[in-house]
Formats: sequence, C-alpha cells, structure tokens
Amino acid sequence: MGKISYTWSLMKASFAVLKKDKELLVFAFLSSICCIILMASFLVPIILTENYAPPARDAATETQVAYYGTIFLFYFCNYFVIVFFNSAIISCAIIRLQGGDPTLADGFNAALSRLHFIAGWALLSATIGLILRILEDRNKKAGAVIAGVLGMAWTVMTFLAVPVLVSEKLGPIAALKRSSALLRETWGNQLVGNFGFGVLYCVSVIPGVLLIMAGMTMGKVLLYISLVVGILYFVLVGLIQSTLQAIFQAAVYLYASDRLTEGDFSKDLLGSAMRIR
Repeated sequence: MGKISYTWSLMKASFAVLKKDKELLVFAFLSSICCIILMASFLVPIILTENYAPPARDAATETQVAYYGTIFLFYFCNYFVIVFFNSAIISCAIIRLQGGDPTLADGFNAALSRLHFIAGWALLSATIGLILRILEDRNKKAGAVIAGVLGMAWTVMTFLAVPVLVSEKLGPIAALKRSSALLRETWGNQLVGNFGFGVLYCVSVIPGVLLIMAGMTMGKVLLYISLVVGILYFVLVGLIQSTLQAIFQAAVYLYASDRLTEGDFSKDLLGSAMRIR
C-alpha cells in the first residue's frame, strides 16, 4: 500500500506537468498508431502462413533463422518506434522541468536529431529481447525464470537510458553505462523500482470494464455503445499512463544528474524512486 501511495504521488506530480503540456499526448497517440500498424504488418502474414509456433530444437537451421530473424526484426522496429516517441516526450518534459515551455516541434526535432542513437538503442534492446525469447523457448520453466530475472535487471539498468540518450546524446553502450552509473551513484547497488505505474493503470481501467459489463446486460445497441466508449476509455488511459511514465523518467534523470529545478517534482519525492532490493 505504501508503494501504491508513493506511485500515486509520482503520478500526480507527472500529471501536473502534463496539464501544462497536453500536446505530449500526441506523441503517445502517434506511437500507439505506429505500433498497431507495425504489429499488423508482422502478425497478419504469420497467421496466414501459420508460422507462429517456435521451431523445435531439431528444426532446420534455415527455419530457425527465419523464425527468430522475423522476431528480431519486429523487436527492432517496435523498439525504434517506442523509443523515438518517448524521446520526444522526454525531451519536452526536460525542457518543462527546467523552466522552459516546449512545443511539439521541440519534441520532434529532438527525436529526429538523435535518429542514429535511437536506432542503436533499438538494435541493442532487440538483441537482448531476442536472447531472452530464445531462453524462454528453449526451456519453458527454467528459461522463463532466467529470462524474468534478467529482464528485471535489464529494466532497472536501462531505466534512465532514453533520458541519457536524449539529453547527453550518447550511443547505446555509453547510454547503458551512464544509466547504470547514475542509478548506482544516486541510490546505490541492488536496486528495484519503488513505484508501480502498472498497478495504478489496472485500477484506473476498472470503470471501463464495469461499463462494458453493464452493457452486456442490456440490448445490442447499448452493448455496442458501451464497447466503443469502453475501448476509447482504455486507449485514453493507456496514452495518459505512458506519457506520465515518460515524464517521470525525465524527472528521475534530472534528479540523478543533479539538474532538477524544484517545481512539480520535489527532490524529497524523487529521492525514494529507487530502493535496495
């Protein structure tokens, strides 16, 4: 409960920034649209050819290369889209948190000027993602545990990587090292996040779920209306949540690099963003 309460405080501070720059939701919206189109471009051919199951260990080399090569390409494209638009949000958030007044153009310009860094980070992230996927496919039980542990460690190590990439214009390996160093220097070793944006997202979608459930007890017209409204509500909540988390990352980065200007986020609030495991 303490973690949820703390997360709520972080979200309120992030929302205060979002209220000043509502246009940041445009980046999250475009990111979602691009990701949906990208997923469809990969998923539809896979379903039509029925090649969605991972190949057996004794499958032909070309079969395994084709399967995991496709997954790698999808990971790379997906990470590229997400990091591109997150870079735009974070760059605008950094401007706002340092007393400026960002525009959509500022976000797009920042992301476009760092395309090579974004591509490099997407390549590194896709490689790590593919390795974890192969571990899971090769051994469902042990592989899932190992991949889960390594995935958590990767999430913590890279938490500040995109803000570092945006603000300091570093390549993927240098950004990873800088992210890890900032976290260790600020909070110490063996860290885990002391926040749970996902938990509050699950709570916030309850009204939409209840609306759809209520529509199921009524006629077809009201059911269709409730489905449309419910889905739109889920999308809006998702866009807001992802934008708030990117703003929070920007704030944590400024705090860790000792560049935070006291405002919507206080140093006391951000000082507890991480804790020892």
